[in-house]
Amino acid sequence: MTKGLIFDVVEFAVQDGPGIRTTVFLKGCPLKCMWCHNPEGISFKKELMVSTASCIKCRKCDEVCNNPQCCISCGRCIIVCPLRLRKICGTEIEPLELASRLLKDKDFLNKNGGGITFSGGEALSQPEFLYETLILLGGVHKAIETSGYAHLDVFKRIVNILDLVIIDIKHTDPKIHKKYTGVDNELILRNLDYLCNSGKRFIVRIPLIPGVNDYKENIEKTASLLVNAKNLERVELLPYHKTAGAKYPMVGRKYEVQFDVDKKPEINVEIFEKFGIRSMLL
Repeated sequence: MTKGLIFDVVEFAVQDGPGIRTTVFLKGCPLKCMWCHNPEGISFKKELMVSTASCIKCRKCDEVCNNPQCCISCGRCIIVCPLRLRKICGTEIEPLELASRLLKDKDFLNKNGGGITFSGGEALSQPEFLYETLILLGGVHKAIETSGYAHLDVFKRIVNILDLVIIDIKHTDPKIHKKYTGVDNELILRNLDYLCNSGKRFIVRIPLIPGVNDYKENIEKTASLLVNAKNLERVELLPYHKTAGAKYPMVGRKYEVQFDVDKKPEINVEIFEKFGIRSMLL
């Protein structure tokens, strides 16, 4: 079996699909969204994560470190930290082991109208591991939260064995999309088009970033892509919150953005109503 790399499993999740769910976060993402609130999910490798805000600067970690210039996630510093503020983010696991762990709560999840959701990072960036895990999860509702950034054949293969797809649409303009996420949106829009015509139940999520994608023209273009989509349940709008940058120092990253983090995004729910599309603010 293929091994995968995950960085968290969250139980009793209620925002990742219907009912009460277990959400698995896969590590690694090809996008570099400036507003990403899971920076520990960006790298495709294991990495050291430190709760820097609580550090007492005892320097015991420095005393045992053999690689001060470039952390190799050896874990030596974890053992000596007196406050246990350090951990290795990223766990290798096989599909059978993960599926067995998830299915222990199968009856509870089904009873509460829930299921299992795969998120990230970008879950589609580990397609073989994801596929092998999904086919082991019989009898439980399966969903994915995705940027939609994958080749169409990969997207089809995974989507066809899911019950629900939650896909982000960050911007309709390829140049602006690349500026703020590091990639253009060609693959994403192609996969969205497939989804709109597939008959698969799906939800569109739009992270509203002030001055980036919250203006009327972009929202109207987004809505126009979804007109007459089969089995679109709704559009969910997620306003940006400045706390998104809180975890970046924990994985040694800088939170550098090119928009006003203090500005509130525009909320244009009525545009979707005009197009006959159900929408809601999260």
